[in-house]
Amino acid sequence: MAVSSTRPVPVRNNQRFHLSWPWRITITYMTFMLFLPVAALFLRAATVSPAEFWQIATSPIALSAYDVTFITAIMAASVNAVFGTLIAWVLVRYDFPLKRFIDAAIDLPFALPTAVAGLTLVSVYSETGWIGSLLAPLGIRVAFTRLGVGVAMLFISLPFVVRSLQPVLQELDIDVEEAAWSLGASRIQTFWRVVLPPLLPALLTGVALGFSRAVGEYGSIVIVASNIAFKDLIASVLIFQRLEQYDYAGATVIGTVLLLISLLILVGINLLQAWRRRYEV
Repeated sequence: MAVSSTRPVPVRNNQRFHLSWPWRITITYMTFMLFLPVAALFLRAATVSPAEFWQIATSPIALSAYDVTFITAIMAASVNAVFGTLIAWVLVRYDFPLKRFIDAAIDLPFALPTAVAGLTLVSVYSETGWIGSLLAPLGIRVAFTRLGVGVAMLFISLPFVVRSLQPVLQELDIDVEEAAWSLGASRIQTFWRVVLPPLLPALLTGVALGFSRAVGEYGSIVIVASNIAFKDLIASVLIFQRLEQYDYAGATVIGTVLLLISLLILVGINLLQAWRRRYEV
């Protein structure tokens, strides 16, 4: 019996691990811009003993700052998930005067310096501001309270949800919605069962980006909040206060905890997106 002489060509190790130039540039850039700074933070936090790390990370003022930062950021991201979807829907599906102006204004928090954003919010929501003066007789104070922190997080994270949803909404075929209506589905049923499923990955991405931005915000919140511990002090301001006191270990430990909690929440959102894609298949 004839035996074929064709054999697979062995791959040399230097060819197997060959990296193209785009790969090399990508890895080099990410190493200097992302991996090394994060590694430096972890190494600096590792200089304190585990007992001291735990004591700093779970001190009452740190726990209060985590609570204000993460709970308020989650609530802001949830509110923007609803209203950001509504705004994106209106901008994509309706034509109205000044549409382009309003569409461009969505990006204002991207371009506005955070300190200017804080000054703007204080001028509007303080007790003498346009909106704050209307809320003050009702006993509602926004500026220099935790509510002001939430308003600042809403302001800076809104564009992430709107800009993530707009391209997906533009690609959705309206004929599918009309087919659902012709089969007797109501508008709410059509949105829930036809429109929302393809929007979910983009919506989760926008919410995750907005949440991350809200957790890391400093410039506007330090102006619109009173920055008093156990009231409206966020973790980023607490880190800065520790640095002003030359407590570098304390600042590093709190920053490490902030980074780890943010990573856990983002991993959870990514797992939810992966589960959703598998369910769709």
